[in-house]
Amino acid sequence: MKAEIDAYLRRCKTALALSRATMEAYENDLNQFCEALNKPLKLLDSDDIYAFLARFDNPRTLNRKLSAINGFLDWCYERLLSDEVYKIKGAKIPRGLPKYLSAETIDRALETIDQSGWIGKRDYALILFLYATGARISEALKAQIADIEDGWIRIRFGKGAKERVVPIAKRALIALDSYIADRPFFSDRLFINYVGKPLSRIFAFRIAQRVLGVSPHALRHSFATSLIVGGADLRVVQELLGHASLNSTQIYTHLERRHLLESVNSCHPLGAALRLA
Repeated sequence: MKAEIDAYLRRCKTALALSRATMEAYENDLNQFCEALNKPLKLLDSDDIYAFLARFDNPRTLNRKLSAINGFLDWCYERLLSDEVYKIKGAKIPRGLPKYLSAETIDRALETIDQSGWIGKRDYALILFLYATGARISEALKAQIADIEDGWIRIRFGKGAKERVVPIAKRALIALDSYIADRPFFSDRLFINYVGKPLSRIFAFRIAQRVLGVSPHALRHSFATSLIVGGADLRVVQELLGHASLNSTQIYTHLERRHLLESVNSCHPLGAALRLA
C-alpha cells in the first residue's frame, strides 16, 4: 500500500491547494495507517479500518485520520486500485460556540496601545484590520499594500487558493494609512516587523494576546458575530469569510439566538420572569 499512498500524496501536493501542515498531517496519518495494517490494498476491508481507528480515543484525532484515509481510499477506487468503496463516518464532536469579543471590548483594548511610534501604529492597524475584514491571520500576513484599492481588500491567499474581495471599514483604513506613512521600511507586504521583514504568525499571535488576551482568530469570530447580530444575511457572511460551505457559517446563528434571548430578557417587561423560569 506504500506505493499507492506515495502516489496519492504527490497528487495532493500538486492538484490541491493544501497547506504544508495539512500535507504533513496527511502523510503521517496515512503512513501510520499503512504500517499498522501491513497488507496489500486489495486485501483491505472495513474491519481493518475500524481496528486502526479504535486505537484513538480523541474524536478530533480520529476524525482527522479518518479524513485522510477516506480521501486516499476514494482516490484508489477512482483509479481502479481498489474494488471497494469505503465511507466510514467520523465521530460526533460537540461544537462549542466560537470565542468572540464585543466591539466595546476591542475598543477599550485598542486604547491601551501606545501609537507614538510606528510599531504601536502597526499593532493598532493590525487588530482593526482583522476585526474590520474577518480575514484569517494567514491571509492578513500575506496581504500586500497593492491588494487594497478604493476601500476594499483583495484576499488572494485564502483556503483552497480562492480569492475574495472584502470592504474595509473607514476607521481601519485610516489606521492603515497612518501606520504605512510612518513605517521606516519599504515593503510590498502590508504588515512588517521591526526590521522590515514580513510579520510572522508568532509575533501576530503575541500582539493579539498582549492587547486582547485572545488569539487573532477570535477577531475573525468577532467580525462574523457583529454582522450576524446586526442582521446580516448568513450567505453574505459566508462570502465575506470565504467559507466554502454554508455549514461552516451556520454556527454563528447560535450567537444570534443568544443575542435575541438576552435582548428579550433585558428589554421585555416579562424579562425578569423569563430569567426566573
